[in-house]
Amino acid sequence: MTSSMDRRALLTRAALGATGLIAASAMGSLAPEAAFAASTEVLEPGAPDPNFAEGLITGRNQDLLQVQGSDGRLHKIQLTGVTSVWKLRPTTIDQARIGDGLYARGVKLPDGVLAAESVWINIVNLDVMINSIGRTGLNLDHHGQKVVGHVQEGITAAVYNGTPAISDLSMLKVGRHVQVIGAWRPGTNEIDLATIYAAN
Repeated sequence: MTSSMDRRALLTRAALGATGLIAASAMGSLAPEAAFAASTEVLEPGAPDPNFAEGLITGRNQDLLQVQGSDGRLHKIQLTGVTSVWKLRPTTIDQARIGDGLYARGVKLPDGVLAAESVWINIVNLDVMINSIGRTGLNLDHHGQKVVGHVQEGITAAVYNGTPAISDLSMLKVGRHVQVIGAWRPGTNEIDLATIYAAN
């Protein structure tokens, strides 16, 4: 396992343009659930995690993203050759667009830039109720707001009672509460579904 000092050195070298021989997935989990994991570092109560950023992408200069956080803070996020990128599926850094939402974990460099180890673009994690089920998607309710969930062939999977994920969605039931992880379609109430967690 890579120590935090090794990780910091590797990401710093990558941010400065050095060639890395390590696969991005070796840096940490790219599973969408990891975007919502708690920090493993001990922080003062109420202090923001310096190695985490979230918000909307407002600018891009090659591999440097400017992000406006939901709390008003501005972040600069450096994507490197070892950055893992998720946008409904593992993908590449060229999929980041202005207007996309983002979560990023990495290492804060001395100049304040976050050298990203993992980036999740447009990821959402919602507790919803299923209003209706169609061939290509689900109509969902999230605290009174309608959400359209699009099933993506070869990607969308369901986890029933903690069992391994399967592509069979036939056990989903109207009126049941589920947790969904997916990718938001900016400017809409629609998401592409990655994983649906349901109790049977």
